[in-house]
Amino acid sequence: MRNVYHDELVGLVDTLVEMTQLAESAMTRATTALLDADRELAETVISADSRIDQLQRDLEERAVDVLARQSPVATDLRVVVTALRMSSSLERMGDLARHVAKLARLRHPEPVVPAELRATVLQMGQVAERIVAKAGSVIATRDVQVAAQIEVDDDEMDQLHRQVFEQLLSRSWDHPTEVAVDLTLCSRYYERFADHAVSVAKSVVFLVTGSREEDVAAQTV
Repeated sequence: MRNVYHDELVGLVDTLVEMTQLAESAMTRATTALLDADRELAETVISADSRIDQLQRDLEERAVDVLARQSPVATDLRVVVTALRMSSSLERMGDLARHVAKLARLRHPEPVVPAELRATVLQMGQVAERIVAKAGSVIATRDVQVAAQIEVDDDEMDQLHRQVFEQLLSRSWDHPTEVAVDLTLCSRYYERFADHAVSVAKSVVFLVTGSREEDVAAQTV
């Protein structure tokens, strides 16, 4: 019975890692669809989001079942609690990738991102890809050092987010209001994607240390 219980806890972690992989794939493809005005690729991101949603529902059901049957305590209880918390963040990350893809679909065949912001948005996509890959590694290894790196990546994403707004408010900006609105939303989607990865990192730090300190980096000192 103890082996079954252990396997159930491992299964929760494996599902979380799978969700990070799906979120990474979704945001990577959504960024490509956005920059290339690729409607077909955008549609694949939108339709695939249901898989992440299903994984979250399945994980919640299994976690509640473990709580009811096993009454876990100490570290085991933290595993279940953090799994529930992280699955919510990862599901939201999938939603944000879907939102990016929906922007690409909405404006097709016109590009969403004007030439002067393509490099910035591409970099936001690369940071998003890197940050969710690290989130998967943190979940699998419980490495608080990597968890601290996620906050550094989040700072980079915040800086890129500010760059978008600086461009939108600059005197040289000469695009229609519709383009500005699209880019405001798009930039926010990437910024929130990174924020949810930070939330995942904080949950892992709590799992490892039992502390709810807000600053992940502080846990590595």
